[in-house]
Amino acid sequence: MMRKSLKLACREYKATVKSKGFIIGLILAPIFMGGSLIAFALLKDRVDTRDKNVVIVDRSGVIAPVLLTAAQTRNAEELHDTKGKKIKPAYVFTITAPEAEDPGAQRFELSERVRQGAIHAFVEIGEHVVHPGENPDTSRITYHAKNAAMDEVRSWMGWPINNELRRLRVTEAGIDESKVRDLFHWANVEGMGLVSRDVQTGRIRSAKRSSEIEALIIPIITMMLMFMMVMMNVPGMLHSVMEEKTQRIAEVLLGSIKPFDFMMGKLFSGVAVALTISAVYLSGIVFVVHRMAYEQYIPFHVLPWFLVFMFLAVVMMGAGAMALGATCNEAKDAQSLTLPTIMPAMICMFVYIPVAKEPLSSFATVMSLIPPFTPFLMVLRQTTPEAIPPWQPVVGLIGVVAFTLLVVWFAGRIFRVAILMQGMPPKLSNIVRWALRG
Repeated sequence: MMRKSLKLACREYKATVKSKGFIIGLILAPIFMGGSLIAFALLKDRVDTRDKNVVIVDRSGVIAPVLLTAAQTRNAEELHDTKGKKIKPAYVFTITAPEAEDPGAQRFELSERVRQGAIHAFVEIGEHVVHPGENPDTSRITYHAKNAAMDEVRSWMGWPINNELRRLRVTEAGIDESKVRDLFHWANVEGMGLVSRDVQTGRIRSAKRSSEIEALIIPIITMMLMFMMVMMNVPGMLHSVMEEKTQRIAEVLLGSIKPFDFMMGKLFSGVAVALTISAVYLSGIVFVVHRMAYEQYIPFHVLPWFLVFMFLAVVMMGAGAMALGATCNEAKDAQSLTLPTIMPAMICMFVYIPVAKEPLSSFATVMSLIPPFTPFLMVLRQTTPEAIPPWQPVVGLIGVVAFTLLVVWFAGRIFRVAILMQGMPPKLSNIVRWALRG
């Protein structure tokens, strides 16, 4: 009977990989999944170079001149590249006298100018900003714009303003600024790895600088790749079974093959397609990384684990998808059951950031040892710079294998009953009863 399952799997596999939809999906899937990264790479140098006109209402009388000087220096040094092309907008500050009698009316008038596009923003500097008193409103610096939270001008203003405030306070304290130049030096805390020892020579190796690529980007790419394999294959298995049932194709095939062998043949085909897609994408990633000289960031030791866990994830969720597909009588039923089939993958996508940041936390460990989530989260943890205990992937693998066999067994019982049943809508009570009683 296994021979018939393999024959069916080969037929399904060839029909899938030779279709235009497969080729188009192979090209478009990474674009859709990584569209934001691609767009960022393409558009990172495309910025709005129009001048940013900002009005300053300085009630302290000491900060506005500093901003003007700093902006002039920036405009002279950073606006153009080596070829003379303008690559950044100029910051043009204009000082206006503060309105003492009705400051609210002045704020409204300036806000209207921002809305009309006459100016980009306006800044209001409190009277007691140098020496804040008990009233916080008089020491505030407020930046008003259409999108102030994401405004680069607001972010840029922080350094010159605070640098001048420190200078003024030092001068008023009677300290010679030239003697405390280090007071204004900002010390960055560098992220470094751990010092290691060469096993062969015994020499101590210096620590390497920690990289965001290694810490987050590689784990996220690995997670997204496995998620993409599930999304490209599992829902298709559900709809394929539903179509063959509603079009009575399954009735013809079941005349020469048992229901379980029929299900396994389609399952083998889906797994083979997933492995084919993974091979294409992994080869492409390795090639691109090699060309960019980033091989040191690729955790090659995790690739076998990735393939094994991806295989089990597709088998586990694919079997469940085909069992649910056998209970559907129309496309509407299949659409409503698609989400439950991919729910384990969706849950992992919701929690992958905290797991990637703290791979050794209790939450990450427990979640990665729960079988439906193990294929995604265990590989994610393995690709982070922190080394997880060696026993955890092994225990996770054993748990996933056992759980996958159980899912396939239950799915086979549901599939056998539901594939030839017409007119009965998929109900949870019926699905559970078929799984338990067969």
